[in-house]
Amino acid sequence: MKTKFLGVLFLSAVFCIPAIAQNKCTITIQANKPVAEVQPTMWGIFFEDINMAADGGIYAELVKNRSFEFAKPMDGWTVQPVGNMPYQPFQKQFGEGTVIIINRQQSNTTNPRFIRITAKNTAKGSLGLTNDGFRGMGIKKDVQYDFSLMYRQQSADIKMYVELVDSSGKILGGTTFIPTEADNNWHKQSVSFTANKTETKAKLNIWFEGNGVIDLDMISLFPRDTWKHRPGGLRADLVQLLADLKPGFIRFPGGCIVEGRELATRYQWKKTIGPIEDRQLIINRWNTEIAARPAPDYFQTFGLGFFEYFQLAEDIGAEPLPILNCGMACQFNTAEVAALQQIDPYVQDALDLIEFANGDTNTKWGTVRARLGHPAPFNLKMIGVGNENWGPQYIERFKVFQKTIKKKYPEIKIVASTSAEYQGERFNYLIG
Repeated sequence: MKTKFLGVLFLSAVFCIPAIAQNKCTITIQANKPVAEVQPTMWGIFFEDINMAADGGIYAELVKNRSFEFAKPMDGWTVQPVGNMPYQPFQKQFGEGTVIIINRQQSNTTNPRFIRITAKNTAKGSLGLTNDGFRGMGIKKDVQYDFSLMYRQQSADIKMYVELVDSSGKILGGTTFIPTEADNNWHKQSVSFTANKTETKAKLNIWFEGNGVIDLDMISLFPRDTWKHRPGGLRADLVQLLADLKPGFIRFPGGCIVEGRELATRYQWKKTIGPIEDRQLIINRWNTEIAARPAPDYFQTFGLGFFEYFQLAEDIGAEPLPILNCGMACQFNTAEVAALQQIDPYVQDALDLIEFANGDTNTKWGTVRARLGHPAPFNLKMIGVGNENWGPQYIERFKVFQKTIKKKYPEIKIVASTSAEYQGERFNYLIG
């Protein structure tokens, strides 16, 4: 079974064209007397991580490049005092190797980089890190902010001063951060403070004091007033705007994000769930998609992943409509496809996603969902195969998905892509 699926907003307009008719025309609309039932899922919203919609948008994280995994590891960060890194004045003042990025690719493929700070009789104000956020941090007066990081140290005596500052350097709020463990293992620790002023372009400063070597990773700052007050969650104001639309469905995660420029950068839902530090960051295709407007700081951390997506849909009463890659990269970019004899992993991802959403807690992926905090199923009813794909190569891959999904989950509706086609044999098949 395939399902034709529409999600549009209709605006009515009446035009009286003099060239056609000179007489006045009157149309009376009785909005309180509907004559046909409209399914709730005929109206919905389409989410895609474009224009900073996820990182820097609805995902409430304020720190950009929190795990130093961007193409430029220090993108978004500045070593303070400004101008002392990585040039000779910095080395003369603090010594070589005071601030370095270490890559542990072989031991941690999902989050390989971290930053190492070496303090030598360091006083506050003489060595620090500044994060600019996503073109600035939007800070609200009287809101509490949760600062956290992962650290590793051995026999260190280092104190950190955490502060938000405005464009003039005035402190908007802050606190001290003293690592409590010194056993050379990774630990996560957090502190909180309240902002004393509203500021649209704030920055985060972290000043170091003391002696020793400390490794830092997953440096994070979240407002406490997230949607439903979930730690590390979504912006409450933006989610409320979505809820007020009363959508029948949420289509996620796109869009061209699903396809990727090539298959290596396609969206893979299994990499977007679980501990946040284990979600492997990838480049966002809109980083380089528009040559005239490059965005070299645009990456996907997947803090808003598939678990958060299902949770969001449930929260606002919308049906989830996940879209999965069908073994085809963007046809406008590379037109790369997975060989048909190697399509099974893509199909299995679809089956596993349905089990993740709906499976009992004694199933593999239902157990994963329960462990993430949602034992009850999400009641997924439909799934999209491919995004804006076309041609015989799409049809033959779609049929493999259709046959396999319907065999195991006959109740699931499958949404096909017709791309720009509006007539013909293929079009009729895909909307049939």
